[in-house]
Amino acid sequence: MSQPIQITDNAQEYLAELLAKQNVEGIAVRIFITQPGTPYAETCLAYCRPGEEEPSDERLDLDKITVYLEKNSIAFLEEAVVDFNADRMGGQLTIKAPNAKMPKVNADSPLEDRVNYVLYSEINPGLAAHGGEIRLMQLTEENIAVLQFGGGCQGCAAVDITLKDGVEKTLVERVPELVGIRDVTDHTDDTNAYYR
Repeated sequence: MSQPIQITDNAQEYLAELLAKQNVEGIAVRIFITQPGTPYAETCLAYCRPGEEEPSDERLDLDKITVYLEKNSIAFLEEAVVDFNADRMGGQLTIKAPNAKMPKVNADSPLEDRVNYVLYSEINPGLAAHGGEIRLMQLTEENIAVLQFGGGCQGCAAVDITLKDGVEKTLVERVPELVGIRDVTDHTDDTNAYYR
């Protein structure tokens, strides 16, 4: 399999120096993307001590360092480049991941990624004209998507009828495992409330 991410020699040298300063035998770098496939995607690079990697991570043994890639992030790391540009101030590590915000999902993708894909590719573009936006906050164990209706959707009297019905219908059609949706501001559900 070709390497999904390119880590330049300069970046490897810089990272190898940082890792050496940690004084931990076998320490590596772990790369993952938070909220992949959404406009909020962030590419993260972290120290990874032995045992901190996930069993499903993909291990890359490079010339100077070992890198673990989080499994769910790999598709979004295609064409990504980690580079280090030295300057008078010491230099800067840069990560360019052009596909991090692009939805790359298929039937095997985690449920969360598939729900986000439908939100960002089908639902939110239609709401943008009204200044509205929907974000997935969490998935419950019962496969209910807890959504936050933001922007122009908040406080709109039509939010319950129009949005919830339309959004739920679209999401459940596209992602059959999904049972339904709930608004994060829905106070009718007090199962997790602190007061009884």
